[in-house]
Amino acid sequence: MAKPRRSNLVIAILIIGFGVAWLLNVLQVLAGVDWIWTIGLGLTGALTLVFGGVNKLTQVIGPFLVFAAALSIFSQLGHMSLDIELPILMVLLGVLLVRVHLRSLPSPETLRQDDES
Repeated sequence: MAKPRRSNLVIAILIIGFGVAWLLNVLQVLAGVDWIWTIGLGLTGALTLVFGGVNKLTQVIGPFLVFAAALSIFSQLGHMSLDIELPILMVLLGVLLVRVHLRSLPSPETLRQDDES
């Protein structure tokens, strides 16, 4: 039996995400949200986690962008001001940086320095 490809899973998740966003917009649950910006942030974060592997960069950037997308929705709906959103994102960035430091995750291959002199 053939192993399913990751790209098939990503396409399915994208379709579900767009469908949910569309439905919420049509039902006026989340009307007025800039979906291109919000989905772009969340999708970039999710794809970073899925395709980037587990390293210091992906474990900071991925969750940060997904969380930023969620906060963007709250902000656009008027439940949170930018004065609150930005400090929350700053704290989150610091927490994610501490987390990757404590977990001793590897650096991404493209950022590793050669040990050879």
